[in-house]
Amino acid sequence: MPDHAARYRGRFAPSPTGELHFGSLVAALASWLCARNRGGSWLLRVEDIDPPREVAGSARAILAALARLGLEADDSVVYQSQRATAYMGALERLRNAGHAFPCWCSRGDLDAARAVHHELHRDGHCLAPPRSDRPPAWRLRAPDLDIAFEDELQGPQRQNVRTTVGDFVLRRADGLWSYQLACVVDDAFQGITEVVRGCDLLDSTPRQILLQRLLGLPTPAYLHLPLAVDAMGRKLSKSNDAPAVDAHDPRAALVCALRFLGQPVPAASGVATLLRDAARRFDPTPLRGLATRASGDSA
Repeated sequence: MPDHAARYRGRFAPSPTGELHFGSLVAALASWLCARNRGGSWLLRVEDIDPPREVAGSARAILAALARLGLEADDSVVYQSQRATAYMGALERLRNAGHAFPCWCSRGDLDAARAVHHELHRDGHCLAPPRSDRPPAWRLRAPDLDIAFEDELQGPQRQNVRTTVGDFVLRRADGLWSYQLACVVDDAFQGITEVVRGCDLLDSTPRQILLQRLLGLPTPAYLHLPLAVDAMGRKLSKSNDAPAVDAHDPRAALVCALRFLGQPVPAASGVATLLRDAARRFDPTPLRGLATRASGDSA
């Protein structure tokens, strides 16, 4: 693992499932502003661990859009598709410590069992018989304890992972790695000191903190932004056909994102100066307690 200085290190970690849309721009810009405001580094990570969901060329398009918007990383981009050895090492540590177990249940099996109040997992073990036609998934044996943390915008959070989520997947039966494990391993690898992202991932944070503790990894601070939603209250996302950001007009795109974040818009016409002035004055407190915000809202 690289030796990182103690100073602030933030990141933006898009999935290559489409072009950069406004909701993703908000997360990218906020994480960049936090890093620059605190005199730290801003890193990029492409979360390309789910090939069936990927759109060809989207990783390249997202990185190109960010560059046109003046949001460039301070270090090499990390691609999760190249990090399988690190994830396997983490899984082996969890297995050897008795925290992970094999599971032959499909999602359909679990849904059907829940519908009739039938258990397929008990005391951290899979009750389904082993299958010869496919390998098992690997799940974390979730302990019965509360994970509590203080989110910079959303306030105190508490979740019992076992009763709320249950024994969650670390590696799928098809060999693909789970977001939770990969995210935790790579945040530690990149030395991230604060995770700035949307409220749609707030529920994932207790699972990630649990994994950090079990793997002996540091826990960063967390800041979960309100989700950008459309006029119907739907999250702006690639799955909802959110339009791509027009990175060929970077100032206009950045101004919209700054207004969504409750920030004053600097008078500067140049992108570099606009970003520098916005970073110097960045204060996310106007968003405190907000879980969603309409994409047309402005300061």
